[in-house]
Amino acid sequence: MARKFWLMKCEPDAYTIDDLARDKTTSWEGVRNYQARNFMRDDMQVGDGVLFYASNADPSGVTGLAEIVQDGYPDHTAWTKGHHYFDKASTREKPVWYMVDIGFVERFPGVVPLETLKSTTGLEQMKVVQKGSRLSVQPVTKAEFDIVVRLGRKKR
Repeated sequence: MARKFWLMKCEPDAYTIDDLARDKTTSWEGVRNYQARNFMRDDMQVGDGVLFYASNADPSGVTGLAEIVQDGYPDHTAWTKGHHYFDKASTREKPVWYMVDIGFVERFPGVVPLETLKSTTGLEQMKVVQKGSRLSVQPVTKAEFDIVVRLGRKKR
């Protein structure tokens, strides 16, 4: 199957590209949006490329690259009473929520800010630049991925 590409958002107070560089891999748990869950459960595959996006940051933007290292599997944090991501509707027998594991690939020399993404030719249709787009896991075309990688690797 052809490699796919994704943008995954995380707030810097939760996890950063530097954290991923240190840890090498991490699980992407806690997503509680059905569309994002479906992407992780049904579409993401080992080897897919990821733009790591720092949201609610100063500035918000793409900070580096990761890749999917484990296909979607049930998010066990939904089963742990008292856990921030607990969901009583999700069980081991009928999981509601899923997650993937990602691995570190590269940290960019600087952030590719959202404003740069919005003003770059070829990224006009990218989901993250669309008004009201808040989805934390979103598909990216290969062309969009390649443009952002070029922007990210420029010396800042």
